[in-house]
Amino acid sequence: MASTIPDPRPGTERERAPLPADRPGRIEAHGIDHIPDSERHGHPRELFSVWAAANVNYLSLVIGGTLVLMGLTLWQALGVIVAGNLFWVLTGFLATSGPAAGAPSEVITRALYGVLGNRVNNAVGGWLVSVCYFALNLAAAATAAFALVEKTGIPLDTPVEVAVVVVIAALTLTISVYGHALIIKLYLPITLALSAAFLVVAVVVARHADFSYAPADRLSGAALWATLLAGTTMIASGPLSYTTSADFSRYLPRSSSRRAIVGWTALGAFVPSVVVCSLGALAATAVDMGDPQNALQEILPGWFSPVFLLALVLGTIAINALTAYSAGLALQAVGLRIRRTVSVLFDGTVAVALTLYGLLVSDFLDTVSNALQVITVLTGPMMCLYATDIVLRRNRYDAAGLADETPAGPFWYTGGFNGAGVTALLGGLAAGALCVDSVYTGPVAAAVGMDLSLPVGMAVTTALYVLLGRRSVAATAAAV
Repeated sequence: MASTIPDPRPGTERERAPLPADRPGRIEAHGIDHIPDSERHGHPRELFSVWAAANVNYLSLVIGGTLVLMGLTLWQALGVIVAGNLFWVLTGFLATSGPAAGAPSEVITRALYGVLGNRVNNAVGGWLVSVCYFALNLAAAATAAFALVEKTGIPLDTPVEVAVVVVIAALTLTISVYGHALIIKLYLPITLALSAAFLVVAVVVARHADFSYAPADRLSGAALWATLLAGTTMIASGPLSYTTSADFSRYLPRSSSRRAIVGWTALGAFVPSVVVCSLGALAATAVDMGDPQNALQEILPGWFSPVFLLALVLGTIAINALTAYSAGLALQAVGLRIRRTVSVLFDGTVAVALTLYGLLVSDFLDTVSNALQVITVLTGPMMCLYATDIVLRRNRYDAAGLADETPAGPFWYTGGFNGAGVTALLGGLAAGALCVDSVYTGPVAAAVGMDLSLPVGMAVTTALYVLLGRRSVAATAAAV
């Protein structure tokens, strides 16, 4: 019912439309529950800045430089950057399921795995991966912030380092707790600010870069192909980690254009990722990107150095706010009956503890970084399974059925597990595990001399779900 407020003119009243429930100054009330059509709002173009702000970041710069350090020529590295970032199209495609179901990815995937199978999926592929990425990104931001603190003359001892990490995490979690509307509101100005900062970096790097760079010993044959595949997998690990893109599109009206959702999501992530990764590769032809933060400060103007460090911190806050937001939803979807705000704060606390342990006590984050290379073997098949379900189902999701976690619900399947989805994922993981060549070397990788885990795992998962999933998809999509 519309509320009324007094009109300044005596004896009259005028109607005022009710304030939307999802607005920047209010903590988001919804978690993994369904978003009713009456609360849907916005336009797909808003997704551009959400994904752009999250992809102007320090790790992209580091990865771009790493490609040249791996022995690629500049132009080979740039080709790998473009190829790996094309996987953002898959991220955009998954986002179309958000408005269709009115639910986050963490709930929609009940259709793939079953209610109980999806709890396992969210515990491992959702919560654990997100918290590990949060810790890695927080460590990167903290490193830049430590350098900024040192420039002020403050001694960088352990209490100061702890305080810096906690402050960055607090800023990040504030955005995540307030949620969707604040993210939509803040990320456009953040995108503009980061673009301005990295434009200065781009001008400086372009002046120093060697556009004809090639290593003294150029790779060829199997060694070249192995490096190209490894580099592409490393770049693709970014978009493939976002099987949660429906989290940020689910408030859009059901009638929103699917092409627009795919396009604005993919373009928002692809453009800055390619630009920032390319800057890292170009910089590696002029300075030692083994220590990118200090190396870049050698060629950047002195006045700009603090601005650059602040931009690195801001970019990491942007990406981690999305990560913490989805991790909070994943924890709810595991089955814990807690509010989204509580789950987000819990995730942030765990990530801060891991970051401090890694920075101050051991090489834990190196271990996590290595583990995430293997996790790509998991996230690639997961994304393909999700995308295949959208295609088979023609993006028709039973919102009421997805919310029903009882054995009588349509997505309980058999014993709480969807045999088709679980089999397809396990089959893809097994095939990919045979082809890994990172933390360990699988038998197929040893035979062919390169890591084929990502393409093989994705292909096998897709094929198995197409063969096995048609009946379950037809049964659960028919009522929509």
